[in-house]
Amino acid sequence: MPKPEGPVRRAAVAGSWYPGSADALASEVDRHLEAASPGLPRGTIRGLVAPHAGLMYSGPVAAWAYRAVQDDPFEVAVLVGPSHRLGFEGVALYPRGAWDTPLGPAPIAEDAAAAILAAGSPAVHASEAAHAREHSLEMQLPFLRRVLPATPIVPLLMGLQTPETIAALGSALAVALEGRRALLVASSDLSHYMDSRAAARMDRQVLDLVAAFDDEGLVRLLRTRPDHACGGGPLASVMRAARALGARAARVLRYGDSGDTSGDKSAVVGYMAAAFGAFA
Repeated sequence: MPKPEGPVRRAAVAGSWYPGSADALASEVDRHLEAASPGLPRGTIRGLVAPHAGLMYSGPVAAWAYRAVQDDPFEVAVLVGPSHRLGFEGVALYPRGAWDTPLGPAPIAEDAAAAILAAGSPAVHASEAAHAREHSLEMQLPFLRRVLPATPIVPLLMGLQTPETIAALGSALAVALEGRRALLVASSDLSHYMDSRAAARMDRQVLDLVAAFDDEGLVRLLRTRPDHACGGGPLASVMRAARALGARAARVLRYGDSGDTSGDKSAVVGYMAAAFGAFA
């Protein structure tokens, strides 16, 4: 692959949240992919939901989402995640260059990025700095580099997850990506640090709304209890855009929590893999 032009974002959590060497990372990702069997027809998926915790914890769940699109011919993967480190209005788009990974650079789809910026939403602005230390989108790249290695990306980071920003981003993505073979990826974990039974009860509300393809219901839920999903706003925006781009139904592919690998069920983080597409 030719050396990308423009800025290259350095990996912020390689070697800590996931292996820092190519061989070790590929081995772990492939092991998770081989264990996943989502069973969805190829060529029908418009959007995914995948978690973003350390690979050893959320990887077994995330693999169910990415296995469903392995080797599909997407033109671009548009990644939408929450900002954990910075608070800001609107959505920060990384517009050019590439993101470095142990599996090689993930180039930015600059034409698609420019189209999103030109879609007319004041909520979306270009910012490289907002992405510098954030992990929510970076944690999607180990899987993307294995299942869709030739597909460029557009990273979008949502700051304050207001209903207005959620709606504006969903509309901008729908306009900008019309006619493109685009994969939308929402990065979100679910409940945090409850015991596994309480987490499962709380997470069930989000799982049910996703399975019903009910983004409006999800936004209402998040307005009263934003702790249901740290990436709930990105998830709702992706649901709206995926529907506008041809998705007709949703499938929850896998649910789990951090205690499935750590063994500690007293304080877990919930994880979901889901897909939106034309497979109703």
